[in-house]
Amino acid sequence: MNYLLEILLIGIGAALINNFVLHYFVGICPFIGVSRQVVTAFGMGCAVTFVISIAAFLSWTVTTYILVPGAPLSSWIAEFFISAERASRIDLTILSYIVYIFAIASSVQFVEMYVRKFFPPLYQSFGVFLPLITTNCAILFACLLIMGHIVGVDNPEDVWDLGKSLTLAVFGGVGFTIAIVIMAGIREELDFCDIPGPFRGAAITLVVAGILAMAFMGFTGVDSGLKKVLTLSTVEKTINGDHLDHMKNN
Repeated sequence: MNYLLEILLIGIGAALINNFVLHYFVGICPFIGVSRQVVTAFGMGCAVTFVISIAAFLSWTVTTYILVPGAPLSSWIAEFFISAERASRIDLTILSYIVYIFAIASSVQFVEMYVRKFFPPLYQSFGVFLPLITTNCAILFACLLIMGHIVGVDNPEDVWDLGKSLTLAVFGGVGFTIAIVIMAGIREELDFCDIPGPFRGAAITLVVAGILAMAFMGFTGVDSGLKKVLTLSTVEKTINGDHLDHMKNN
């Protein structure tokens, strides 16, 4: 139950409470550039969610088995050249940025080929922003967040496994999709509004983004309150179960 609770809190936190766009302000370029129409925004959100999930899987795998000190694959290869004790201390995390960028670029290339083959209109509507997913800092930010929960963690039990890492990535992409679709819906309505001259264009878009960020601040504290409620309910069930077992035994 504790593991499922952690998964739930990570998902809610990534999608709503700590939304990548509206809380950390990463991924702003596609958020502003591809939020003119709801259909295009939804397609971009799905593409980013897919890419961020693949990149998170690759980054977690490479970090766990190659980059961190004592990683099995890097230690096994190093033992052919140096002692086992020195091999276990090899730290390749300095290569994390390069590895993550390659993982993101390969994932984006796969998505671009798939969309161009099966969804030509969507590919045309994306324009230059589809290849620019490679430079979407929200994806690299998710990979670095995952690495931060693997490298330098004092308690080995707190190290994230693949399930937690993918939960952060998938729900981070869902949060990005929610934010960009809401923005696209508002911008479609703004086309029919009489906006003052100085606020037209990027200015009103940034104002709306700021208002959305303040609105999402209303989710602050939901994770701690939900954790408290679920923890208390679990404890009560355990106590009631123990009480029933005691009554049956007597």
